[in-house]
Amino acid sequence: MRSIRFLVGLTAALCTTLAATLLVATPAQAAPVFKAPFPCGQRWTYSHHSAEVRLALDFVRSDGGGTAGTPVLASAPGTARRYYQAGGAGNYIVITHGGGWTTYYFHLAAFSVADGATVGQGQQIGTTGSTGNSTGAHIHYEQLFNGAGQTIVINGASLAPYPGSYNQRHLTSDNGCGGGTAFWTWGTGVRVRTDARIAAPTVTTLAGPTLVHVLCQKQGDTVTADGYTNNWWSRLRDQNGFMTNIYIDHPASQLPGVPNC
Repeated sequence: MRSIRFLVGLTAALCTTLAATLLVATPAQAAPVFKAPFPCGQRWTYSHHSAEVRLALDFVRSDGGGTAGTPVLASAPGTARRYYQAGGAGNYIVITHGGGWTTYYFHLAAFSVADGATVGQGQQIGTTGSTGNSTGAHIHYEQLFNGAGQTIVINGASLAPYPGSYNQRHLTSDNGCGGGTAFWTWGTGVRVRTDARIAAPTVTTLAGPTLVHVLCQKQGDTVTADGYTNNWWSRLRDQNGFMTNIYIDHPASQLPGVPNC
């Protein structure tokens, strides 16, 4: 009888230990594969300040492009809710991913999705801004499990140890990289337009060399700049507009491997 009681107790102890082990492992197993909260090919630097809540990171661009107005992307699929906090987060979005996981995106200049919308990974949810308690445009980003802040992990790799200031560590995004052929641009102040015409409205300006994804190309207005002349224009996936092929870092006027629009 004593042996039976011992075996029953040992079995119960083993079951308790196994249950505890599985409980500890659950967060890692349930976590989505999070990606950077900014567009494909962009390079941003990040830092953590002691005054920040939970285990947040602040991101600003470090590839020559402007931070303010840059799209903020969902780092994993889920349901987005919109909020506003005047003295703190400003315009912010919380995405619920399931399994106890959520991500937070603070200080948005504007929202790009409806409250309660279902969003996909890489979908634009807002634009980078400085609303609320903020001293400059940046993305304040958090990953939480059951309401507790977690060390941020991108593509399965931890960003710890966190740097205490910008320009010590950088992250290049692969979020939303589906489609298009990648090329680097050259030059500064390169305008992206709504069509392959010099007079077409400007969508955005590339401040410096930028990794762009070309969906297709077509002939448009002839452009002469920096000693080159070309009438081929590239349609850029992430900027949603056209730029002259002069400023695509490739010797051919018509880019190889890129279809015509």
